[in-house]
Amino acid sequence: MITFYNADHVHHQGKLEMFRGEFVPCFEVAARAERVLEELRRRQLGAIEEPVSFDDSVLHRVHAPRYVDFLRGAWDEWVALNPAHRDRDALPSVWPVRQHRSDLLPENFAARMGLFSFDVGTPLTNGTWRAARGGAACALSAVERIRSGARSAFALTRPPGHHAGQDFFGGYCFLNNAALAAQALRDGGAERVAVLDIDYHHGNGTQSIFYERADVFFASIHGDPRTEYPFYLGYAEEVGLEAGRGFNLNIPLPRGTVFPAWRAALADALRAIGDFHADALVVSLGVDTFEADPISGFRLRSEDYLRVGEDIAHARLPTVLVLEGGYAVEEIGVNVLNVLEGFEACSS
Repeated sequence: MITFYNADHVHHQGKLEMFRGEFVPCFEVAARAERVLEELRRRQLGAIEEPVSFDDSVLHRVHAPRYVDFLRGAWDEWVALNPAHRDRDALPSVWPVRQHRSDLLPENFAARMGLFSFDVGTPLTNGTWRAARGGAACALSAVERIRSGARSAFALTRPPGHHAGQDFFGGYCFLNNAALAAQALRDGGAERVAVLDIDYHHGNGTQSIFYERADVFFASIHGDPRTEYPFYLGYAEEVGLEAGRGFNLNIPLPRGTVFPAWRAALADALRAIGDFHADALVVSLGVDTFEADPISGFRLRSEDYLRVGEDIAHARLPTVLVLEGGYAVEEIGVNVLNVLEGFEACSS
């Protein structure tokens, strides 16, 4: 399996996030990707390459231009407010809520940051744009490899992406790599693309991007949004809207779910993807379903991820896998590589 590695991810290193009423060191750290890279090299699963370059206009296929413009210049604006900001990450402090206007773009930086975000746990840093853009390049490079005939490709990057919507960031995510990959597959000729999200947290950004479309099927297995982040999307009754009705599948599961029940949900999701007759598959590969993850609640074990990879491979689809969550840093490399190795074992 070819891996595209985003070396620029190290430029995004948030200092603090809000968690349960206090500022704590960020759970989303550079070591996450480094551990996966180390395990990739140890197991020698395949070539590791740099992503190809692309024009920012490609991002507009998924993200609103004004949002992309904001991300590109946000750090410079933050520092321009006060030179002391160079030593502090930017975090939102105000948000438009129900019955507040969001169609007008405020001139005030704090107002625009709130307009384009949904939580106070996603610090924007000096290197955020560089890192996020590098992640998008990895996803797009993986698609190009699939279009050239490869069976699979892996985008190894951070920050993750599946919480980022058309015009908002949050949940550690700024650009939606899985959505960009799905759209690139469509633009490259695939008539139907499925996105399978197996992160513990619902991919609210990906769902919102494709919710009214019939050409991209979104399936997500995640913690019940009644108790689990991001709370406001991910319910089973959310099945799509207008042309997209019937093309969105949410399978929320209770905290404490163990692998047999989780695997049954995966079988349901893969069955629905099969019924959709997808031409290609994008996997939002989160391993925060692991039993020791510090901010999640499922109970999968490292050996279970081999079975996860095998099950996904049985879909027999050209597959782009994109790294999402997983915050048990010491185990993330083993868990991710077990998915990839299981996939490869059933793809040969």
